[in-house]
Amino acid sequence: MKWKHTPTIFLLAAGAFAQAEAPRLFTTPALSGTHIAFAHAGDLWVVARGGGEARRLTSGAGVESRPYFSPDGSMVAFSGEYEGNMDVYVVPTAGGSPKRLTHHPGPDVAAGWTPDGRVLFSSPRSSQVNGRTTQLFTVSPDGSWPELVPLPMAVEGAYSPDGRYLAYEPIRRAFHAWKRYRGGNASYIWIADLSDSSVVKVPRADSNDFNPMWVGDKVYFLSDREGGRSAVTLYSYDTKTAAVDKLVNNTGLDFKSASAGPGAIVYEQFGEIHLYDIAAAKSSKVNIAINDDAPGMRPRFEPLASRIINSDLSPNGARAVFEARGEIFTVPAEKGSVRNITVTPGTMERDPAWSPDGKSIAYFSDASGEYALHIKAQDGSGDPRVISLEPTFYYSPTWSPDSKKIAFMDKRGFVWCVDLGSGRQEKLDKFESGGRGRLSWSPDSQWIAYSKTLANRLATLRGYL
Repeated sequence: MKWKHTPTIFLLAAGAFAQAEAPRLFTTPALSGTHIAFAHAGDLWVVARGGGEARRLTSGAGVESRPYFSPDGSMVAFSGEYEGNMDVYVVPTAGGSPKRLTHHPGPDVAAGWTPDGRVLFSSPRSSQVNGRTTQLFTVSPDGSWPELVPLPMAVEGAYSPDGRYLAYEPIRRAFHAWKRYRGGNASYIWIADLSDSSVVKVPRADSNDFNPMWVGDKVYFLSDREGGRSAVTLYSYDTKTAAVDKLVNNTGLDFKSASAGPGAIVYEQFGEIHLYDIAAAKSSKVNIAINDDAPGMRPRFEPLASRIINSDLSPNGARAVFEARGEIFTVPAEKGSVRNITVTPGTMERDPAWSPDGKSIAYFSDASGEYALHIKAQDGSGDPRVISLEPTFYYSPTWSPDSKKIAFMDKRGFVWCVDLGSGRQEKLDKFESGGRGRLSWSPDSQWIAYSKTLANRLATLRGYL
């Protein structure tokens, strides 16, 4: 079959169906004596420490992130991409034009302030290993030449009140999304004496410790050190007694970032901002309202040509089916309309496969919260048939030639088969290393063939009746 043209597909963005009071995503909060600064939708915002309506602090075309209040609370240092590169800027807390402090072609990332009012930032500019590590520098808000902190490598840091010591992360976190990583790149916190660069290590076994904050005689930090299914939460290290204490019993999702301010620590959890009162040892949610134009939420059409993946052809070749931006589309080979057969903003649909009888399209959908097998009429009419599956990721639904069964694989390496008539699900085999292979049905729909790699790394051809 020869395609005579490349169809142009447009998707009406999810904002067209979003509710007015959609959940917000507030990230990387910072705290002063009177305000909280945070990043949201690529801009920086400030709100009163007790919550309320937030005020936009920056509105540049680039992305602004990682705000930090100056010791007196009058300025906010942040990372900005105004010139196409990540650099460090400062802006008055009351509002105004941001001032650029760094001009290196590599990424300079804001990391805090020194007690005497210099901006702390990390940069690979002096790295000896091709930028794979960074060091900490300080720069005056007037934009003078940056000065190197005398440490061989560092990512984030927090000064002691007298400026003599620095609690810091020597290496960057291996993963920000994966949970409970325990490999060689797990992050940790050291405390350096800046007079001679000697260090004291915060006690740990194999945890990820990050986001150091120094208040009084204690270094506060985030950690997943309890292991198991426990979430990242707030801990403290007493520099006098070397005791490590858990401060918040977090039974929810991970704390993602935190920052200390006068008498409290502000932290981010699942897009919301909370305040931990150090003296009272209690946390409370900060209620924040944002009344902005939300350009990313406005209804609009999006071109999908560069986002098309996981395609299949109808049996007669008249149409093709694609996955794009979490929706399933069918497209004519020559004449006809493009059909979005799912129309489910906020839901991910994946891996479409057209049935050999031409009547149905199978795909995986997380509409229920876990991936399930959906089967829908090829013209998009009616509700899909939903076949619930064990919670995991699934791949490559493959129809039997008689359109009565579907075989597929999952992330764990299991080969599955579902009988559409009875709804019976069966695990046929498992790949030794959790890998995946291509499935193929025999013409009579009685056998499934696939290539399987064994523990000895040799591939064998398998068949299942």
